[in-house]
Amino acid sequence: MIKIPQTKLPDGSHMPVFGLGTWGMGEDRNTFDAEVAALRAGMDLGITLIDTAEMYGDAELVVGEAISGRRNDLYLVSKVLPSNASYEGTIGACENSLKRLGADRLDLYLLHWRGRVPLEETVRAFEHLQKAGKIARWGVSNFDVDDMEDLEAVSSDCAANQVLYNLTRRGIEHDLLGYCRERSMPVMAYSPIEQGRLARHNALNEIAKAHSATTAQIALAWVLSKPGVVAIPKSSRPERVAENFRSLEIGLTDADRALLDSVFPPPRSKRPLEMI
Repeated sequence: MIKIPQTKLPDGSHMPVFGLGTWGMGEDRNTFDAEVAALRAGMDLGITLIDTAEMYGDAELVVGEAISGRRNDLYLVSKVLPSNASYEGTIGACENSLKRLGADRLDLYLLHWRGRVPLEETVRAFEHLQKAGKIARWGVSNFDVDDMEDLEAVSSDCAANQVLYNLTRRGIEHDLLGYCRERSMPVMAYSPIEQGRLARHNALNEIAKAHSATTAQIALAWVLSKPGVVAIPKSSRPERVAENFRSLEIGLTDADRALLDSVFPPPRSKRPLEMI
């Protein structure tokens, strides 16, 4: 069995560097059972991190069905919408997510993106949820450095920042990635294969052939090679989940990375944070 490396959080705890995303799951009742099966297949492989959100609608129900009886073995992450991020709204949203998940606690609870509610209010709700045992720690999603600095003025307890990051979306390398590394704060990379588009990118074929791998695995291996970065690809097919998982076995060479940098150059200046 492949052993999943762990990365350290600011509080000294650890989280797996590879997990299962769930965006788009639960949208079609006809695919519900297949999505549950895909998540269970991942857990059977030893994947313990599952990421979801209230914004994903019935994805939390899919996760809840998949993890039934297995909650204690997992690292469970969900998110509150900024429109619900008031003090009372955050507490209510968390309780609703827990009901949909059939769980009594979250390992990590994130503010999905910054909205109009003052950060102080949301953080106060997170702290209440921690004291109540509903969440172990909290973090944010889609925060750039300016947002992180505003948050740090409120609290230094942010555990992680989940953002868009892949070979074609490297903007965070200009400043955000370094900012988070300095604080031992993992960056959770969503859409690490650019919603499947990188799996069809011809530039990855040469490297994939050299490693007897798929192009998707190379895209994931690149993300996983970055210190402090957690990849959470989503798939509704057990065989694709297994394929993604095997990217952990791929060690990119210096020549591989140089070729990828030539095709997908790193940012030369600060860019606005991207979301999809």
